[in-house]
Amino acid sequence: MSVSARIPSATYRLQLNRDFTLRDAAGIVDYLNRLGVTDCYTSPVSQARSGSRHGYDVTDHRRLNPEIGGADGFREFAARLRQYAMGVVVDTVPNHMCITDAANQWWFDVLENGPSSPFASFFDIDWLPPKADLANKVLLPVLADQFGRVLESGELTIAYRNGALELSYYDRVFPVAPRSWIKLFEPVLARLEHELGYSSREYLELASIVTALNHLPLRTETDAAKVRERQREKEMVKERLAALMETNTAVRTAVEASIADLNGSTGKPHSFDRLEALLDDQAYRLSFWHVAADEINYRRFFDVNDLAAIRVEDPEVFRATHELILGLVSEGAVSGLRIDHVDGLRDPGQYLHTLQRECAAALGAGEAPGIAHDRDGAAGDTEARLLPFYIVVEKILG
Repeated sequence: MSVSARIPSATYRLQLNRDFTLRDAAGIVDYLNRLGVTDCYTSPVSQARSGSRHGYDVTDHRRLNPEIGGADGFREFAARLRQYAMGVVVDTVPNHMCITDAANQWWFDVLENGPSSPFASFFDIDWLPPKADLANKVLLPVLADQFGRVLESGELTIAYRNGALELSYYDRVFPVAPRSWIKLFEPVLARLEHELGYSSREYLELASIVTALNHLPLRTETDAAKVRERQREKEMVKERLAALMETNTAVRTAVEASIADLNGSTGKPHSFDRLEALLDDQAYRLSFWHVAADEINYRRFFDVNDLAAIRVEDPEVFRATHELILGLVSEGAVSGLRIDHVDGLRDPGQYLHTLQRECAAALGAGEAPGIAHDRDGAAGDTEARLLPFYIVVEKILG
């Protein structure tokens, strides 16, 4: 099957956010058509950081951004465009993801599970950097001061929420590795044994949870079976802990007391020793933001710490990050793509050829025919140059 790309002749850019949604965009299609616009060019439509004004800080490539109207809003917009035989070119961000929002489930799974996360290979992380004490950890330069000062000022706090522990630093939240919870539960077990006895149901259940935590595969395990076991068992532990906390006042009170003690008291430096030990047992290290240039061990978008690069050259990562957009292409809801910062990719040419091939497959056109070359390697003026999908790229010239 031969398919020719739809080539826009007059585009109009639409900046989508919570104040100008896809429904708003659909409302001006008639006006744009009367202006002579043939295709709308939208900012990224994948889920972005909450409240994003531009959409380039993507947190989930697999989901249409609910703040701009989600899947229903996009299909309404696309249907409106089809009424006027207009197309839509969508901005696509293959190079990086925002890592400050917990909606980025891939990154937060990496922070919780380190190299044992099924998404550890999705990000360009050096797990064995020159600095030995960063082995199997991600450096997060997010603190406004030296770690010790931030710790003893009480700005880092642990809290329980929905079957898990989390670390807070003002409005930033980080997961806490399940095995490290044992440091919190040991004094809880001692209190329950004293108050209820070691044969009480509450004590036995929490002791069983601690045993399960002790048997979790280490976060340095990368064997596929061990990774699956860790993922499965830690989620079961969370469900059990949530049920225990919800139904038993004695356990909840003891856990809250242990958390309060763990979080320390300002003016008493040694009161933060337990918290420091727990934080040292994470797959990440919080640090003063000044050290980013010298010690950071994940690839970023330029020098923006909040945007971590993804390894889109890996076929698994490509599939995961392009499933949504290729689905829209196959539906005929998207007629072109604009690629953001193609220069940042490991192999821009390879990426674009892969993208063209997958777009062709989504259209039912088979593989993209590629570009014909003459004997000197220059592109020839032949039919083979006509690829079946319209793709333009942002090229950084200076």
